Amino acid sequence: MLFLNIDQHDQGKTAIKDDSGHTLTYGEVCGAVEAFAALGLPRCVIFCLCQNSAGALLGYLAFENNRQVPLLLSAGLDQGLRHNLETVYRPCYYWVPASMREAIGGETVHEDCGYVLLKTGYAPYALNEKLSLLLTTSGSTGSPKLVRHRYGNLEANAENVAKVFNWSKNEVGICDLPMNYTMGLNVINSHLVVGASVLMVKANLTDPDFWEFIRVNEGTSFCGVPFSYEIMRRIGFDRMDLPKLRTLAEGGGKLTDKMFRWIAVFCRNSGRRFCATFGTSETSARMAFLDPEKALDKIGSVGKAIPHGELFLLDEVPNEDGTVTGELGYRGPNVTMGYAVCREDLLKDDKFRGEYHTGDIARRDQEGFYFIIGRKGRFLKLFGLRVSLDEIERILKTRYPKADFVCAGDDKRMNIFTTDATLRDEVVPFISAKTNLHRSAFRLFVIDEIPRNDYGKITFSALEELAQRNEEC
Repeated sequence: MLFLNIDQHDQGKTAIKDDSGHTLTYGEVCGAVEAFAALGLPRCVIFCLCQNSAGALLGYLAFENNRQVPLLLSAGLDQGLRHNLETVYRPCYYWVPASMREAIGGETVHEDCGYVLLKTGYAPYALNEKLSLLLTTSGSTGSPKLVRHRYGNLEANAENVAKVFNWSKNEVGICDLPMNYTMGLNVINSHLVVGASVLMVKANLTDPDFWEFIRVNEGTSFCGVPFSYEIMRRIGFDRMDLPKLRTLAEGGGKLTDKMFRWIAVFCRNSGRRFCATFGTSETSARMAFLDPEKALDKIGSVGKAIPHGELFLLDEVPNEDGTVTGELGYRGPNVTMGYAVCREDLLKDDKFRGEYHTGDIARRDQEGFYFIIGRKGRFLKLFGLRVSLDEIERILKTRYPKADFVCAGDDKRMNIFTTDATLRDEVVPFISAKTNLHRSAFRLFVIDEIPRNDYGKITFSALEELAQRNEEC
């Protein structure tokens, strides 16, 4: 049986269609996987420079099936960062868009759907037999810190997510998030495992071609991060003609209560369903799911554990309202093996052993629903008082709902970043009064846009550099 049971589905049915012009049936995907197997590649690390395309997906499926260990990276990754990763992990092969053949170099071994397999000259080295996949953590695409997946992680999460979403072979899943991002990869896996079709889209959400591709190909399910929904609201998504789109899902970060309610109300009024989820790279994407029927009753909740998983709180603190607060933990078959920061770490055994502590602070209500309320490390100590950066952001976004805010800093000062220049003189006095802290504890930076990575997550390092440059001026 092949990876994700792709050989068990209707071989004449479309498995993958991308907006670059490639369409592949399940039979053709199986044939491509077998063509890779015929190459006789050794068990080794392969760098996959991913675009949302059929070619990138074929390589991933083949390497997983044939027991190579792919590291999924963005095809747009900075060349210097890629060289750093190559120096550390010494891949035997690259699987890249054909347009990158000369930039990467090496002997061409195989080609398919606009992608080429290039031999680097590095020799294979010992890998843990359980190791199946490497991903960067969502905020560190150029860091040598990787998440080590073991065989069974991806399959378990795909099957359990498909179960909780009630996917069938009739779904047409939309992969708009990068496939090298754990949530985007899970969209692919959870649809292929039930014999559904997957649309691979490179076009941007702001591009009319994106939505036309979805409409023409009758996409039925969409998954976005919070930033995706911010864009969709701005471009008038709720007025688009997308009659087949039935499911809107969210993961990869916390929505504001206002945005959560907007999506939930839109779905209720249009006969769709909104599914809030929560997960991490360390849990192969998803660990929690909110029943769409509870979306308007449990605004902001990530729900309960997916099938065969267990959520729990560490260091529980009871609250007066009957809820309990603590660090969120998870147990389940989708928990990965741990991290790697160097080549030798790829020989290590399973460190997590089925249990992962997320570092997220969560609240569990009296009905067992979980709400993420902040990060364990997202606190500063200003004038000796503990201040939550997430709470300050929430206060500011409530007071100024049309503005975008991000807070960072250290125990000397909180740096507040916004894109709204009209608030230049208001924010610091307002938040100073709210927190009862002297104005010198805060500094406001007005910037053109909030820097984000390929996954829509804020790049705090860029904000820190901006603040440092202003200090030096």
